[in-house]
Formats: sequence, structure tokens, C-alpha cells
Amino acid sequence: MNRPARPLAPRPLLVGALVLGAAVTACSAPGDSAEKAGSDSGPIKIAIVDARSGQLSSLGDWEYKGAKLAIDEWNKKGGIDGRTIQMKSFDDQGDPTTGTNLARKIASEKYIAMIGTAESAVTIAMAPVLKQSEIPNITSGQADALVAQKSPFLFLNGPTSTTYDSTLAKFLVEDQGFKKIAMISNNGSFGKGEHDAFAKAAGELGVTPVSDQVVTTDQKDFSAALTKIRAAKPEVVFIGSEEVEAGLIVKQARDLGIDAPFAGAAPQGTPVFIETAGKKAVEGTFVSSPYLSNEISPAAQKFAAAYKAAYGEEAELHGAKAYDGTNIVLTALKNSKVATGKKLADAIRATRYEGLLGDFEFGEDGVGITKTTIGVIRDGKLVEHK
Repeated sequence: MNRPARPLAPRPLLVGALVLGAAVTACSAPGDSAEKAGSDSGPIKIAIVDARSGQLSSLGDWEYKGAKLAIDEWNKKGGIDGRTIQMKSFDDQGDPTTGTNLARKIASEKYIAMIGTAESAVTIAMAPVLKQSEIPNITSGQADALVAQKSPFLFLNGPTSTTYDSTLAKFLVEDQGFKKIAMISNNGSFGKGEHDAFAKAAGELGVTPVSDQVVTTDQKDFSAALTKIRAAKPEVVFIGSEEVEAGLIVKQARDLGIDAPFAGAAPQGTPVFIETAGKKAVEGTFVSSPYLSNEISPAAQKFAAAYKAAYGEEAELHGAKAYDGTNIVLTALKNSKVATGKKLADAIRATRYEGLLGDFEFGEDGVGITKTTIGVIRDGKLVEHK
């Protein structure tokens, strides 16, 4: 049967399409092949997106290293069905607008899946484009607003803020007996998520914050907020912000004479938080986390040894999260014979994976882990609280 000839595109649109095509080709890495990415041959293209510059670059670096370690291990074993896994790193700069533009670029270059980002606000900005393009994304963000996206293509490689902070609130109130709790959090997606989750959990336990301070994500001087917290004489101070800002808050709090312990979630367990605040300042900080130590299990020990051999650094939570998330995507790709789009998302949702953070089993909300453990910082290291 003869197909009817397609009408010619108007010349301006045709020129625009040629320019766009040239731009996409110019942006592609050497050897990239958009045609092969979604086919049954050639390399399997995975995008790694994180902040590789700016204040959140330490997060991005840990994530990249965890994801790369997993991909290198799979490629050493022959890849998937004989196909090499090809990863490419994109720098979102911790900026939602940059993230949205990268999502369009990743879609145009036909990546099969995306690992990252570690920043909730950037992930939320990218989610609509990735959903429309049917590109599964495993993020290290933890804000409950991620779940509210209701995207069948968005998965979390760790718990949500509700899990982190309900565990922490219960520990502080019921186990430690604290009733005078102060809060300081930023107004970004992560900070607001932490604030709301902890305030709700504490409220359900009958505790209202004696001081509730909100700062901005780019703030450097916290003296006004901390002076109000000092006046409230809290028994413990909850922090809802990323590691560098949280470190500055603790450092300035100690300078103002606040001697109460601090408490928080994932950022407060990182080396950057400890280094920014100072080892003495963070002593006794309580941390809710699904990954406390490189020594806590044989799997964690093996991962930590491989991470140290590859990068000469100690492994930590964010590298472990990306390692787990990448292994889940690659397992789903193997189980589905390198499916794409909705079939790959369904394969991820069906994957049961015994990871470093726990046993992953994804619900319809895209969350695979719903448990954290309480740790404490002793002598500059995060250890399990006993």
C-alpha cells in the first residue's frame, strides 16, 4: 500500500527543526547515539544528574562516585546482555531552572534512565519533563513533596522526610525525654519538608517548639534566629537544612553560647557538616539515617572497601544511596531485557533489592525504604546510638 506523501513543513519550522537537530548533535558526547539508546543494540545510556558546582557540589560528588562505582562493577561483569552501560554526568548546579533545562536535554538525547539528583527542589523541577518523556528517575531527594508529584516514573532511593523525622521526634521525646525543642530550618524544598515533617511528628507527641526559626537557603549569618533560640533555652535544637548551612548554624550557635545538642536527618551525618561546624561543636548531635556506618554489615564493609579503593575516600550515606539506586535500575534493566519507558518503570517497581540502606520494595508512591536508625556523632564520626 502506498503511503500518502507528508505535506512539507513550512520553511521557518523546517529551518527551526534543522537548527534544533544541529544543537542536539552538538551537545552530545562523542560516541553518543540517540538512535541506539532506545534500541536493542549499542550502549545503554544512563544520565547522572547532580550539583557538580556550587554549595551542594559535595552532595553531587558523593552521588556521582556511588553511581559510577555500581556501573563500573556491572561493566566489568559484561554489562547487560552484552551491552555496555554508558553513563554521562550533568551538572544541575543545585538550581531548579538548570535542572529543568537538563531534563529536556536528557530527553532529547534519549537517555533510558536518570540517577539523581540529590536535591529535592531540582528533582521536583525536572519531574514533569521526565514524566512526559517517560524516563524513570531514581532520586536521592527526601522531601515529601517528591511523593506529591504522583509521577509513576519517579522513585526515591531512601526514605522520605516523614520517615526520617518521625523516627527522630519519637527518639527525642520518648527516649530522651526532651520537651523543650527549638527548630531552625530553611525555606527551600528540603528545609520546608524537614520542618513540616518534624513539627507534625513532634506535635503528635504533644510537643510544640519553644522557638521555630526559618532562614533562607543562601543565608550565611544566623545570629538573629539563633539569639531567639538561645532566649528560649531549649534542651535540643532541630536543624532542617543541607550540610554546609547546617554546619554554619551549629558553628555560630556555639559562638553565641548555645550548648544544647543538635538533631537532624541525613545532612547532619555527613563529613561536610562535621568539617564545617568543627568536630567539637557537633559532638553529641543526634542523626536519623538509614546508613550510619561502613562497618554495620558485610555489604556495607564491601561497599566501603571498593569505594576507598576507587576514590581514596571514606564512603558515606549519599554515595551508598546512589550505589543502591543505580543497582536497582540496572537490575530492572536486566530483568526486563532492557525495557524503556513505562515498562522499565514497572520493572523498577517490581524489583526487590537487598541494598546498603535496607531491603527495597517500592510502593505505588515510589518510596522503597521506610525505616531509619538513630545515630550520634562521637569524636567526629557518626556511630549507632546505643
